[in-house]
Amino acid sequence: MTVSEQKTSRRLAIGRLPLLVGAALSLLVGLWGGLYRLGLDVSPPDAAFPAQHGPLMTLGFLGTLISLERSVAAGRSWAYAAPALAATGGIAVAAGLDRPGRVLLTAAAGWLLAVYLVLFARRRDRDLIVQMSGALAWYVGGLLWMRGHSIIDVVPWLAGFLVLTIVGERLELARVAFIARRAGDGLLAAAAVLGAGVVVSAVWPDAGWRLAGLGMLLLAAWLALFDVARRTVHGTGLPRFTAVCLLTGYVWLAVGGAIWVAAGQPAGGGYDAALHAVFLGFVMSMVFGHAPVILPGVLRVRLPYHRLLYLPLALLHGALLLRVAGDLLDVSPGRTVGGVLGEIALLAFVLCAIVAARLHSRAERQ
Repeated sequence: MTVSEQKTSRRLAIGRLPLLVGAALSLLVGLWGGLYRLGLDVSPPDAAFPAQHGPLMTLGFLGTLISLERSVAAGRSWAYAAPALAATGGIAVAAGLDRPGRVLLTAAAGWLLAVYLVLFARRRDRDLIVQMSGALAWYVGGLLWMRGHSIIDVVPWLAGFLVLTIVGERLELARVAFIARRAGDGLLAAAAVLGAGVVVSAVWPDAGWRLAGLGMLLLAAWLALFDVARRTVHGTGLPRFTAVCLLTGYVWLAVGGAIWVAAGQPAGGGYDAALHAVFLGFVMSMVFGHAPVILPGVLRVRLPYHRLLYLPLALLHGALLLRVAGDLLDVSPGRTVGGVLGEIALLAFVLCAIVAARLHSRAERQ
């Protein structure tokens, strides 16, 4: 890379930084709302604020990160409108501007679909179809949310967005690893079951949740059998860490799917367990595992592997075990302590990543 290209790359990375700041703000405010929902004495600025915990974490935080990564892949300046809309929408919701925030977050999904169309024009592969289906789920869920549907009505659409996006990316890696096409067909069939459940939930919620849960179980089984993580977990360093994140995440996807199948549209503790098994156990495991690979590509900042990263990963899963057990057994202290430790795990991952980067930089200077 020439000096001029390096400078251009650095400017692009700096320009992306505000988008990550916007995602981080959604994360922090979402965690604040989560603490209040756990029953802690952390007074929110507005009575409706805690209800936005889920959308802020899913769309404001993760929606910004996913659309930013896809915009970098597209390589078009206009594509960055998707993460910009998501980050701005998350901030608007956090600031109490509920209606404008919903509009912006939904518009971000529509723009992300346009980004996927550009990517699909370059490479007409099935994994992109699955990822586009995830973006479509975000868009339709956003429209329902704008029309006044409750968060519980929108949950299957948000789950579809994240799960389909992630499994689409894993299918892409499976294609690179030369997994047989017939095996890939199995993942597509499982994704179709999940998608059908999401759609059905809009008309028959209980049946839709159960069908979507079945799709999650099938996806977890496929990933456990065919994902390259089964081989890389026997390696060392970053490949092994990533594989551990993925495989434990697949376990939580199966747990979440089983709860969805058994309970249908759940209530009370079952609802909390059903959501966090998928959104925290599965999705955040994927974030932990992919961050050391994706962040350098987005910000041109190295995030070196260090065994310190296993600490927040272990805390995340231990906390979630405690929380889900507390939910299902109706033990309120377990739910509360598990929830608080889960939030600490997310922040601890950021801290450990910073420490790992500093240790690596110090070692290079020596």
